[in-house]
Amino acid sequence: LRHGSRVVVRIPDDAPVSAVTPASPDVDVLWEDASALAVDKPPLMAVHPSGRYLSDTLIQRVHARLDYLKLERDARPRLCHRLDRETSGVILIGKHPEAHAELMRQFEAREVEKEYLAIVRGVPDVDRGTIDLPLGPSRASSIGLKMAVLPDGQPALTDWNVVDRWPASFAGEGRALLACRPHTGRQHQIRVHLEALGHPVVGDKLYGDDETIFQRAADGELTPEDERALELPRHALHNHRLVFTSPATGERVTVESPLAR
Repeated sequence: LRHGSRVVVRIPDDAPVSAVTPASPDVDVLWEDASALAVDKPPLMAVHPSGRYLSDTLIQRVHARLDYLKLERDARPRLCHRLDRETSGVILIGKHPEAHAELMRQFEAREVEKEYLAIVRGVPDVDRGTIDLPLGPSRASSIGLKMAVLPDGQPALTDWNVVDRWPASFAGEGRALLACRPHTGRQHQIRVHLEALGHPVVGDKLYGDDETIFQRAADGELTPEDERALELPRHALHNHRLVFTSPATGERVTVESPLAR
């Protein structure tokens, strides 16, 4: 395709797209009403098919639960936001286009409150703080999806506070559990901001001391030294809480996910 080309796909009404059957139809529903549902995404599961993860994704499990092929044609469950494959926690899904559009409007208007939990390397000297650093694509990395703090980047703001401390328990530097509340929704915002704070997320293959670990992990070639450095098989970031307004009732809803293991 040439840059700027327009692609139109027409699907006849009598020929619905077939759904890929997930390995399991199980999905942990945290909240549901007529307009939307919130589910608990496990770690190491992609939210939708892409790249090398084309089957058994979270949205395929949701389609299977809602019997995708029997839904009305305009009633297609859609993700209202995304989490990285390694991140766990609350995912919000609109059941039909009107609800999805309203929830997306709430995200864009910053009316949705978000709180993540992260285990980080080292222990902050203070109990709380705000990271106000603009973000954009990294110009110093060969990994295209990596983000970085850039003077000319997009505004990004994250509040954080210490929930628990484990001083000097790992390699002499300790670990801490932080609650992070992003006020903007930049790619990898919390992970980049915590790295800039000097406390990268434990298990993060991209934001830490050695970004080459990310490529070795993608190629299935992690060394024993890499695994010891990472400490965990995935980065320790969890979407703990979402607060939003139900499109069906107009009521404010709080959904929480227990910290994943």
